[in-house]
Amino acid sequence: MISLSDLKKIKAEGRKFSCLTCYDASMAKAMEIAEIDSILIGDSLGMTVQGRDSTLPVTIEDMAYHTAAVRRGNNHSFIMTDLPFMTYATLNDALVNSKTVMQAGAQMVKVEGGAWLSETVEVLTRNGIPVCVHLGLTPQSVHVFGGYKLQARTREAADKLIADCRAVVEAGAALLLLECVPAQLGKEITELFPEIPVIGIGAGHETDGQVLVVQDMLGLTFGRVAKFVRNFMKEQSGETAILDAFKAYHAAVKDGSFPAPEQTFQVEL
Repeated sequence: MISLSDLKKIKAEGRKFSCLTCYDASMAKAMEIAEIDSILIGDSLGMTVQGRDSTLPVTIEDMAYHTAAVRRGNNHSFIMTDLPFMTYATLNDALVNSKTVMQAGAQMVKVEGGAWLSETVEVLTRNGIPVCVHLGLTPQSVHVFGGYKLQARTREAADKLIADCRAVVEAGAALLLLECVPAQLGKEITELFPEIPVIGIGAGHETDGQVLVVQDMLGLTFGRVAKFVRNFMKEQSGETAILDAFKAYHAAVKDGSFPAPEQTFQVEL
């Protein structure tokens, strides 16, 4: 089973690692066979599984249920689980709810925010709970942002995001996830923190890892598709098409061909 130490080693050796969202045992098993390095049980399940308009209604019980299902189906990938909306508003909430998903099978929890999360990160880390901090476009704050938009478009905003990253890393964050930021900024942050693996989604190809929502990369998103998405299913055929799509995604992340320029936000900062 891949560990946090393995992800740090991959970064130190200048290699890339793959990550996909997953919510059930059968998909988890396919990802194990495809050797996907890490899995995120995302609160995106609110939309992809439950059919809701956002991630906001997802509960900690939902996250624990799906984490346990994924863990039963996969003994290879490093598993992270989102703490959903308002489940880490207080330090006690963060501890209790992190305990719930860790006992369900997670190896790390993911929270959304910036420097204001530093105390939460410090307390969780001190209690043996590794933390990934999600920055940039954070879906739980979509109403604050006014929609799903590219973040850190200016040098000033980019520097603010870097300061947020530095604050949570100093507090003990073990991994960073950057969403929907210019490729240049993804590269800068990845290089600024040599011991902290950085996962990108719409953050350019020079982050240490890439993550996509599994339904997106299988072409199961109906309606508008984000710029940073690539349909790996379209390239496959036959009875093992889903498994082959996972393998193709894993290989494309490893060799740096995904994301390509057309899946990247190029903004001069």
